Amino acid sequence: MRLVEVADQKTAKQFLEVPFLVYKGDPNWICPLFNDISSVFNPAKNNFFSFGKCTRWILLNDQEQPIGRIAAFINNKKAYNDEIPTGGCGFFECIDDPQAAFTLFDQAKSWLMNNGMKAMMGPINFGETDMWWGLLVDGFTNPYYGMNYNPPFYQKFFVEYGFKVKYDQISNKIEIAKGMPEKVIKIAKWVEKRNGYIFKPLDPKNISSFASDFKEIYNDAWKDFENFTQVTDATILETLEKIKPVMDPNLIWFAYTSTGEPVAFVMILPDTNELIKGLNGKLDIIGKMKFLWNKFTVKHKKMRAVIMGTKELYRNQGIESCLFMKLQEYVQPLGHYEELELSWVGDFNSKMLALHQGVGATYAKKHTTYILKF
Repeated sequence: MRLVEVADQKTAKQFLEVPFLVYKGDPNWICPLFNDISSVFNPAKNNFFSFGKCTRWILLNDQEQPIGRIAAFINNKKAYNDEIPTGGCGFFECIDDPQAAFTLFDQAKSWLMNNGMKAMMGPINFGETDMWWGLLVDGFTNPYYGMNYNPPFYQKFFVEYGFKVKYDQISNKIEIAKGMPEKVIKIAKWVEKRNGYIFKPLDPKNISSFASDFKEIYNDAWKDFENFTQVTDATILETLEKIKPVMDPNLIWFAYTSTGEPVAFVMILPDTNELIKGLNGKLDIIGKMKFLWNKFTVKHKKMRAVIMGTKELYRNQGIESCLFMKLQEYVQPLGHYEELELSWVGDFNSKMLALHQGVGATYAKKHTTYILKF
């Protein structure tokens, strides 16, 4: 076996193609868009390079065929927030061969050690936590776009190499036809009327204003969580640009006080996997034509709550239930949505997990983020 650092078009292409070997014959796997994966490693498209660095490798067998891959990265805004300097690894894919897997882990570990790190988290993303984060350990069903999907045997690789659980990430789901409990709807309507909150869906013609509101809410809502770093304007703009092709503005809602202060939001996206199945990751001319055809003909069955947040001062007032009520009022009459996945919530976030339970969500799957101390 031989490790090769991704440094040219050939190796970059091989990096993208490794999963086709791993998931051959797996009906649940849908290849992510190559453009989205490649943009993670492109300094011109990923602003995390402005305060970090990353590299990646492919593993070749004796016949020079790619059988595995891994990336390693350092986010300088978060690396030194832990008790010891901690980097990350991700985009791990490998055939069912422990020697091959450990060779990839060794390479990522070595690179991080040479760059001053003393621990490695994984599998994580060189970007925000809403995409490509955690190892799937339970709930091996059709994945939502951006949620890591992997064979069950990957967990054995991480555990036997010495990784320990840092936290679990729970995804729950709501059956659209069933909706939220009637009790929750009554409370939401009462809260809306009594407190005078104003609820607005995203206005595509006024993106900059909503982006500013998103930033204000997010940076307040998540400030007390471990290793939190404030979201930047650049990151928000990158996110909005990425989701624009699949975004339904009526699935993204904001809550305001009667005086206009932004206090909460929820961002939900139709499942992109329903549009890209069969494209094999490619958005070439034919791929774009298929994508556009699917966009205007496919009736989405699934959607995913990517992120939500409420300012600390306005928690426990039922605002989140109001947001879900507005979503339900829009979605149910459409008649084609069947499921909303609420993903993912760290096991340390008891309040959000309680909210999921309160709106009638049930357990769907679990991802695990591991840590290896050198």
